[in-house]
Amino acid sequence: MRLTINRQMDPNTMFAHWRVNAPYKPITRKGLSQIMGGGKGAIDHYVTSVKYGRIIVEFGGRCAFEEVEPFLSEVAKKLPFSAKAVSKKTLEEMLKEDEQKARNNQNPWTFERIATMNMMGIRKVLSPFDLKYHGKFFGKSRVPNRV
Repeated sequence: MRLTINRQMDPNTMFAHWRVNAPYKPITRKGLSQIMGGGKGAIDHYVTSVKYGRIIVEFGGRCAFEEVEPFLSEVAKKLPFSAKAVSKKTLEEMLKEDEQKARNNQNPWTFERIATMNMMGIRKVLSPFDLKYHGKFFGKSRVPNRV
């Protein structure tokens, strides 16, 4: 990701600000020929966890979104989760669209209502994440992050 961005961006007119921490979480692994037991394996590599809705990279300087968007989309395809390139304008449009959907919803049985009234004991199976975001994001594979 870093290499793709650094190769394609012009350092004289723009800069990239990384909004995620460097890899800090160790992942351990045992060798292929080792039998079970004998304790935990050695550290194989480090990773960083990225939550939903997190902006990973921010660009600044004298650049338009149209010139940055092609290589951000290329980077988004390489990530191990679904991501997309957004600008401030597209973020505002997404918020307006969500508000409009909430306003025009004619179904009285919304996730918020079902969860707050604990219909059929649903709160037993809901996580705090579901209660906070009202069931908007279900699985990790369907959750788009923003680049």
